[in-house]
Amino acid sequence: MSNEPDFVRSSAVMAAGTLVSRLTGLLRSLLLVAALGTSIFADTFNVANTLPTVLYILLAGGALNSVFVPQLVRAMKDDLDGGEAFTSRLLTIVTLILTVITALSVIFSPLLVRIYAPKFTNQGIETEFSLTVTFMRYCLPQILMMGIFVMWSQVGNARGKFGPMMWAPVANNLVVIAVLIIFLVIAPDVTAETITPAQVALLGLGTSLGFVIQAALLFPVVAKSGLNLRPRFDWKDSNLTKSFKLGAWTLLFVFINQIGYLVVVNVATAASAAAKIAGITTGVGFTPYSYAYFVFILPHSIITVSVITALLPRISRMAANNEKAKVRNELERSLTNVAVATVPSAIAFLFFGTAIATLLFSGSTRADSAQIGLVLAAFSLGLVPYSAHLLLLRGFYAFEDTRTPVLINLASTALSIILCLISGEFLPLKWVTVGLAIALGLGNLLGTLITLKSLGKNVGAFNYIGLLKSHLRLTFVALLAGAPALGLYLLMEEVFGTELIVVGLTLTIASSVMGALYLLFGSLFKVNEINSLRIQIVRRLGRKYEISD
Repeated sequence: MSNEPDFVRSSAVMAAGTLVSRLTGLLRSLLLVAALGTSIFADTFNVANTLPTVLYILLAGGALNSVFVPQLVRAMKDDLDGGEAFTSRLLTIVTLILTVITALSVIFSPLLVRIYAPKFTNQGIETEFSLTVTFMRYCLPQILMMGIFVMWSQVGNARGKFGPMMWAPVANNLVVIAVLIIFLVIAPDVTAETITPAQVALLGLGTSLGFVIQAALLFPVVAKSGLNLRPRFDWKDSNLTKSFKLGAWTLLFVFINQIGYLVVVNVATAASAAAKIAGITTGVGFTPYSYAYFVFILPHSIITVSVITALLPRISRMAANNEKAKVRNELERSLTNVAVATVPSAIAFLFFGTAIATLLFSGSTRADSAQIGLVLAAFSLGLVPYSAHLLLLRGFYAFEDTRTPVLINLASTALSIILCLISGEFLPLKWVTVGLAIALGLGNLLGTLITLKSLGKNVGAFNYIGLLKSHLRLTFVALLAGAPALGLYLLMEEVFGTELIVVGLTLTIASSVMGALYLLFGSLFKVNEINSLRIQIVRRLGRKYEISD
């Protein structure tokens, strides 16, 4: 019997959870803009709050997410105890490793700031350097909490429980939102020079508290998994050896990836430091880049990540049965389904980037939001290859091949790094982060092309022509739908002005028109991928109508 309904249901549950999570995360970002702005002051917190995630992914997260899910699936299938001993050993050793990493990171916080934001050590930036270190010490315990959350999530995923993993971050966001509201009330006009130690502690500890709550909410899932999990230290002669060998390659993959990220943070913070020295008050560094990236990543997070998370255990089972053709077909189908959402999203970001940023980041100045919008438009060019690349890599992980993704990532990251360095060296301050966004897209495009070719050697050649035609059809229809929507937006802006409420209304109308035209033109031009989406929407609406009737 096919597992298609379960797969679709799992993806839908995760997409809903991710949507709410990202929307609350967006609200959190908007409040951060209102609280800290977009200049170098905001960079002090954003660099510190981002680094725990970077270090977690670098040192453990990649292996946990990509390697151990297939291993857990195999343990459940092959081990007499249903994977209980393997899971207990894994949880024990990873918790110990992450505890040590967290402690060392807190101790060496000043060194980490020097590595990721070296220009913060320049003369005239001393206050920002000290503030970044302090924020970082409050935020770094998030590493351990992220690890616990992911490990418990993977136990649930291996047992087909995907929803809690996607919904728990909502609680994290709500905690941080509450903290930011309190901060805005008690410190409405704070700067790097005027912020007090108590206010720094509120932001830092409040953010970390969100991760504690997020992890704690998954404990019931683990308790109900049927596994009697407990600390186990009998690691010798267990399957963990194989898992960590595979994880070593994944660690190298992530290390290469984070080298690229290190370059991005270096170049972006150098731009913000140079802007402060030059007396430029508009945010041109890491904060505009990170906020634009957050909006850019929304379609990927809501659609692609949900598909990927449900896809990996599914294709891992196919790979375990040596059903290579089925793996290829599943990947092709997933690529097309994801493109139905990511292609029009990319066009929307390209056409309406500035308007979106103006509306979302209204807590900042128009100059700051315009800069974020400019970076968002640049990011849009890489949305489709970004999602496609990360999805295709799961094909290697399903076969427990962690070596090939490393080599592919080396090539794509090398291109991105070169382009980032060129951007930092030759572009004016305003355009540096735009160049960084384009660099990310071009790197992922190269990675996608290489991945298709390499993976095809294992699962059989992909239908390149079919995939290309499908993406071109979707792009054509999205442009056809987006052009009149953009014209309508510009006309309404000309007639009614650019007040914030007007921007919101015109953007809502224009995006609604684009969405409707996308479905309409998809039907008129018989684009099967869009027609399938339209039919699903009609069916869901019909069901809701029947229920309400």
